[in-house]
Amino acid sequence: MESKRRVISLLVDNQSGVLARVSNLFCRRGFNIDSLTVSATNDPAVSRITVTITSDEKALSQLILQTERLEVTRQVFVLDHDNSLERELLLLKVAADVHNRSELREIASIYKAKIIDLSPDSMVFELTGRPEKVDAFLKILADYTILELCRTGVTALERGGMHQHMQKPPQEVRSAQLPLPGTHCPQ
Repeated sequence: MESKRRVISLLVDNQSGVLARVSNLFCRRGFNIDSLTVSATNDPAVSRITVTITSDEKALSQLILQTERLEVTRQVFVLDHDNSLERELLLLKVAADVHNRSELREIASIYKAKIIDLSPDSMVFELTGRPEKVDAFLKILADYTILELCRTGVTALERGGMHQHMQKPPQEVRSAQLPLPGTHCPQ
């Protein structure tokens, strides 16, 4: 099966230790997390974890089943790349002097990156956009001396109004979940 980049969105209880439990589950299943963000939602009792991984369909299905079984998980869904909005923030410090400063400004302008700091020997750029845009910006600047770089990881939402996965109350989702591994179904 073909492995490809997947963005998984999890709605979880907003309590301490949840991120560690979720990331440990991914690790135990042999998944390398490409990016991970955690954020507040409009409900103070719920946090959103956005995880980017590379996986095939079968392994992804197993991972989702296991993640849904965690008692702290309220909802798990894979975001469709074409029907979601993905953004990432990049802060990038590049060596700059009087000789290359105008070139760097021009590149920043093309990518709509902001120059947020300027010193005699460096420039710091801020770029927000799809991960592909961030990757392209970094590729163009690879010929320059990159002093420091920091990426936030992907954060994403589906387009449009409230989607089906958001309309089920957590109790309905939990009651439909399979039993935890090692437990037995009542006969």
